[in-house]
Amino acid sequence: MNRLRVIVAAVGLCAGLLIGGAPAVAADAKGGEAKPPAKDLVLRGDAKCTSCHDEADAPEQLAIGKTKHGTRADQRTPSCTNCHGDSVKHEKEAGRGSGKGPAPDVAFGKKSKNTAEERNQQCLNCHQGGKRIHWQSGVHANRDVTCASCHKIHDGHDKVRGKDTQTEVCFTCHKEQRNQATRPSHHPVIEGKMTCSSCHDVHSDNPKMMVRGSTNDTCYTCHMEKRGPFVHSHQPVTEDCGICHNPHGTTAANLLKSRPPFLCQSCHDGSGHHGQSAALPANRAAIGTSTLGTVARGCLNCHTNIHGSNSTQDATAGTRFTR
Repeated sequence: MNRLRVIVAAVGLCAGLLIGGAPAVAADAKGGEAKPPAKDLVLRGDAKCTSCHDEADAPEQLAIGKTKHGTRADQRTPSCTNCHGDSVKHEKEAGRGSGKGPAPDVAFGKKSKNTAEERNQQCLNCHQGGKRIHWQSGVHANRDVTCASCHKIHDGHDKVRGKDTQTEVCFTCHKEQRNQATRPSHHPVIEGKMTCSSCHDVHSDNPKMMVRGSTNDTCYTCHMEKRGPFVHSHQPVTEDCGICHNPHGTTAANLLKSRPPFLCQSCHDGSGHHGQSAALPANRAAIGTSTLGTVARGCLNCHTNIHGSNSTQDATAGTRFTR
């Protein structure tokens, strides 16, 4: 009878395990209770990483939860392994908090052994398209600039996306433009009224990386009055605004590369200009004559409609862009 009871009890125990499952916390090999499985802290599936990487990391890894990449309600939100790879060897050998061991499969820091193309591809897996469709053939990509060179993915405030901090990132490499932007005549970039991306599309593939197809089309988005069409067009204006202007900044007024008459004389031969009275001052150094009509040394004193003229009353005045 006792033997029958033991058999019944054993069968009941086995049935209970099959129906109810194993206990939530099982005993470990040493007889103690094993730790419960790690839970995700910020992203879905980040438990394998956040068991070592926590708030004490520098830079703070968990700050990614403050960014667009940390929006868990969005099904497109990636996890750590979507960007850094499975990194099995890194997980097993790095050691908790030691800072030693192999790097992740894909690392984005300055000491990364991954090529720029490999690092960028991790971003393009999700972000290929829209304005970034031609990134691979663009100037930045061809010079091995990576997405992480400008963007800080784990930072709650990505400086390059902020209107007041974007220029700080761009000027890190573009030092000549930083110098030009501080000259007396400049676009209000350093004042924060516009940014580099107001004119430049850094993800595009056109040589000057403009937001529109050409320099002129980009300038015309703000300077519509210069677009025309005019009855009499000034050829440099229709060709490229950069022939006369340096948009980043100059020491001459109106962003001109040099002040008139020197800028104008780089194209126009002064020997064919109308003469003036010999008693008036002349620009002898320019062409070696006393009859050059540059009183006050400003071509724009007379040629006021220099971007184009719609004069139909006096053809001569129209073609010469005078009043």
